[in-house]
Amino acid sequence: MRTRLTFSVHDLAETRFAVSPMWEVVTSCRTLAAATVPEPHRVWAGQVRPRLAAAGLDRGWLADMIPPAGHLPDFLNPSPTTASPELADELAAIAATGPEQVRRDLDQLAAERDGRLSPRLRSLHRAPETHLPRIVAEIEVYWQLAIAPYWDRIRAVLEADVFHRGRQVAEHGTADVLDRLHHTVRWAGDCLQLAERHCPVTRIETGAGLLLVPSVFAWPRVLTRSVAAEPPQLAYPARGIGALWERRTHAQLEALAAVIGRSRALILAELDSPASTTELAQRAGLSAAGVSQHLTALRAAGLTSAHRAGRAVLYSRTGLADALLTAQT
Repeated sequence: MRTRLTFSVHDLAETRFAVSPMWEVVTSCRTLAAATVPEPHRVWAGQVRPRLAAAGLDRGWLADMIPPAGHLPDFLNPSPTTASPELADELAAIAATGPEQVRRDLDQLAAERDGRLSPRLRSLHRAPETHLPRIVAEIEVYWQLAIAPYWDRIRAVLEADVFHRGRQVAEHGTADVLDRLHHTVRWAGDCLQLAERHCPVTRIETGAGLLLVPSVFAWPRVLTRSVAAEPPQLAYPARGIGALWERRTHAQLEALAAVIGRSRALILAELDSPASTTELAQRAGLSAAGVSQHLTALRAAGLTSAHRAGRAVLYSRTGLADALLTAQT
C-alpha cells in the first residue's frame, strides 16, 4: 500500500523529532516476535530472551498484543509531549488511555486475526480500565530486563541521529530531511509519500505537524501511528545501528587502567554486555567480592548502572564509561 501525507506550511512548522522509550519497547517486542531476528539485533536477542522467558514475559500481555507484522496497538505509543520523555511519563499516558482507543486497537488486531482474540485480549476489550495497570506493570518489568541495561547505548544512537537530522534541517531544510529519511519515504511537492505501508496515514482526522521518532529496533522499515486529533508519528531506523551491539576492542586499555586501576578498567571492558557480579568475576578472572567492591566504586563515579532482573542484578556501562573506553581505542 502507498499513502500520501499532505503538508501545509503549518504542518511543516509543527514537524519535530522525539526520542521515545515506548517506541523502543514496542519495536523491540516486534523484533523478538519475528521468526528470524534481524541480524543487527541477534546478539541483544540472545541475551534478553532467557531473562524474559524466566519472568514469563514471552507469553505475557506484550507478546499477545504485538505481532511480528501488521497492526501495532496505537495506545502503546502515546504522542511524546517533549523531545525526550521519560518512560514514566509515557506509561502514565498509557494508563490514562480511553477505553474507546483500546477497543479500536483490539478490533484492528481481531480483524487481522480472522476475528479472533485471545482470552486475555478479550478481557482487555471488555474492561480496559481494569487491565491497563497490569499492562503498565508488565512494561516496567520488560524495560528492566530488555532495555534498561542497554538504554545509555541505545539513547546515544538515537540522540546522535536527531543531532544529525537537525544539522540537515539547518543546512538544507525540512523537506530535504524528509526526503532522505528512508528509501520508502519521499517528499513530493506538498506531501510525503510513504510506500510499503500496512495502514494508511492521512490528514483527514490527525492533528497538525509530524512527529519523527528514530528507533534502533524499527529497522529495516518505517512504522507509523495515526490517531485522531494527534500529530501522526513516523518511527524510522536510526543511523548507526549496525555497530550498536558489536563487541568493542580496547587496544589502549592500559591508559585507562593507569587512571582508574587495571581491575576496574577490565570490568568496564567486560561490560560490553550487561552482567551480574558472578558473571563479571568469571569473565574478568577476579573474585566476586572484589568485583562487588569495584562495581560500588564505579557506580559512585557514574561509570556503571544497576538493573534488577528477577533475583539477579545486572550491571552495565553508562554513556560516560563508553566515552572513556572509546577515547582509548
